Amino acid sequence: MVRVGYHASHEQFTPADLLQFVRLAESAGFHEAKSSDHFHAWSERQGQSGHAWPWLGAALEATQFRLGVISAPGYRYHPAVLAQAAATLGQMYPSRFWLALGSGEAINESITGGYWPDKAERNERLRECVEVTRRLFADEVVTHRGRVTVVEARLYSRPTLPVPIFGAAMTEQTASFVGSWADGLLISGHEPKAVAPLVAAFRQAGGEGKPVHLQMAVSLASSDRKAEEEALDQWSAAAIGGDVNLDLRRPADFDLAARTVSPNDVRKAVLVTSSTNEIVETIASFADLSVDVVHLHQVGRSQVEFIKRVGTDVLPAL
Repeated sequence: MVRVGYHASHEQFTPADLLQFVRLAESAGFHEAKSSDHFHAWSERQGQSGHAWPWLGAALEATQFRLGVISAPGYRYHPAVLAQAAATLGQMYPSRFWLALGSGEAINESITGGYWPDKAERNERLRECVEVTRRLFADEVVTHRGRVTVVEARLYSRPTLPVPIFGAAMTEQTASFVGSWADGLLISGHEPKAVAPLVAAFRQAGGEGKPVHLQMAVSLASSDRKAEEEALDQWSAAAIGGDVNLDLRRPADFDLAARTVSPNDVRKAVLVTSSTNEIVETIASFADLSVDVVHLHQVGRSQVEFIKRVGTDVLPAL
């Protein structure tokens, strides 16, 4: 069975509201949840950017299911500090927390004023950060000098079992790259034919038998027209295309670029629907790809109604 998670979008809602939403999701029958980790929103209309890590502690305390987060080490987060935060949550909430690491986006990571490198260089920085993190999780005293610098660091508070480190990927090339070091794969999409090559690349590069989590953007509303309007208003940035999402720095830049996004474009990035049956069918279609968890991200504002409808219509059908 494909498990169903709830995605907590810090770009769109206050941390207090998101805490309410994950509590409601657990009571509605969602199997787990995941969190974004942004400094800026994608759009001025979204208007939020709570800090994910204190929120994760509160969310783990307020619930009993598993929670994960996607973060980018090596820029606004030093990898040793990020490893310390993850190890602390892992020690407090055994086997309930997982960490996905990615190469980052300028909208969040360029705030420190450093040079924003190309994708190949970001991947190499990520590789070093993963190495540092694993060594710290293994109780080593770590000194590392390269793209990131660590001097005689050791984590004294650690969980009995290291926190799983997933790799985040948007392309086949990156999925293959993370397959060589990750404990699992985190991807996004809602069309199996688009997702399948990433899963295959991950499996072939060392990810065979490891879990795959999928974040699926959904715009569920009372009509298809309303669902489309809400997707365009809140999640057009995901449909801009190319490397724009990785390289633009300001929410206002995304709002300007998103003016070119058409309804057909946004439907490629978001499952736009008024039917919970379509959500059921889409989730079920990922079973053949051995996707373990589908995290539903309702991009519209109606989170409480969405959670309740998934609880009554989607989860029982699956």
